[in-house]
Amino acid sequence: MIEVLTGSPFGFHLGGGLAWFDPLGWDPDLGFDSAIDLLGWACERASGGSAADAVERLRAADGPVFVGPVEFGLLLHHPGSGEVLDSDHFMVVTSVTDGVVHFHDPHGFPYATLPVDEFITAWESVTFEYAAEPFTMRTGFRRVREVAVADALRASLPAARRLLNPDGESPGAAVERFAGLVAAGLSPRHEAHLVHFAVRVGARRLADATAWLARLGLADAAAVAERQARLVGGLQYPLVRGHRERVSELLARFAPTYEELDAALAAAGVPRL
Repeated sequence: MIEVLTGSPFGFHLGGGLAWFDPLGWDPDLGFDSAIDLLGWACERASGGSAADAVERLRAADGPVFVGPVEFGLLLHHPGSGEVLDSDHFMVVTSVTDGVVHFHDPHGFPYATLPVDEFITAWESVTFEYAAEPFTMRTGFRRVREVAVADALRASLPAARRLLNPDGESPGAAVERFAGLVAAGLSPRHEAHLVHFAVRVGARRLADATAWLARLGLADAAAVAERQARLVGGLQYPLVRGHRERVSELLARFAPTYEELDAALAAAGVPRL
């Protein structure tokens, strides 16, 4: 639900030489702020300063701390890690004790730990596609108004339509351009990005959008999103096996779906910001 409120399912773009199943100009950091505001919550956000300042802020925090972006490749509790991938990640820190950071990692590592210095190295690295500040954290989460989840989701849809219609390259055009890159042959870095991260994240976000659009009674929009999720999820096997023709076929079917999703939302009376 949080992912849908951030707007992440509603677009596709090419950036930094890579394909991303999220909107052009979308920023996960700002998207999170938008999501919690839609839900009627607020928090305190801090970033920057020295490493010592950042550790002190973690220690002084009252309650869990939402930390990120951090550099995924430098999270040394992940097997095979140790190099910068320019890939962001977000986690929840629960405490800092005896030189060790304790946290929950949604990549499948609850109650994980890292030495403070190693955690700081990952937290300080912010060489992502979007502008980010080192040592960003949020804490002090509190409800400021009562908002039903369905109402929050409904209120997010005009912004979703705006994301589907960016000022720059449309998501459909970006998918078509990506198909050309596939036909020419992807770099090992691009292939790794897709098969280890982008495809599964994109399919999951679209599956989440499907579920919540259906709960709002937007059956036509939900049907488009479900088709999108199936097409994106279907890319995994042919990408891993190097079946370019199959990837190109799926992308050709995928390219027009963002326009179809926008049309379904418009037909349901959703305005565009």
